[in-house]
Amino acid sequence: MTLVKRNPDSSFPSLFDNFFSRDWMDWNSLNYSNTNTTLPAVNVREDDHEFTIEVAAPGMKRNDFNISLDNNQLTISSEIKREDESKNGKYSRKEFSYQSFQRSFRLPVDLIDGDKIAAKYDEGILSIHLPKKEEAKPKPSRMISIK
Repeated sequence: MTLVKRNPDSSFPSLFDNFFSRDWMDWNSLNYSNTNTTLPAVNVREDDHEFTIEVAAPGMKRNDFNISLDNNQLTISSEIKREDESKNGKYSRKEFSYQSFQRSFRLPVDLIDGDKIAAKYDEGILSIHLPKKEEAKPKPSRMISIK
């Protein structure tokens, strides 16, 4: 069973309304982790002016991420290799780790202004702001005069 939220007051389809019913989120080929680790959690929010995708990625740095937009597909990826080695007399310790992930979202062509997408990383949260095109923003109601 597919749950689909509909907003009868809006004449434009909502990316958030169709979050689970659209094919823009393909778990088989677009979202994966090379290291069989958990993919970062993602929140998708919508207001009148933009969509915001928030990726929970504590302990990472701003330069650890790659974000690309190609043919209306937004891809967030990261690849981190870390090594730590210490030697103390007879003992030595070497630890290394490797993490990578990729999450992709197919964006609706008619809603998002791809030239104005912006991202920031703050306190473990990567926020990607996807501004709506002017024609997709809700218009205030107005009175129509009768002639």
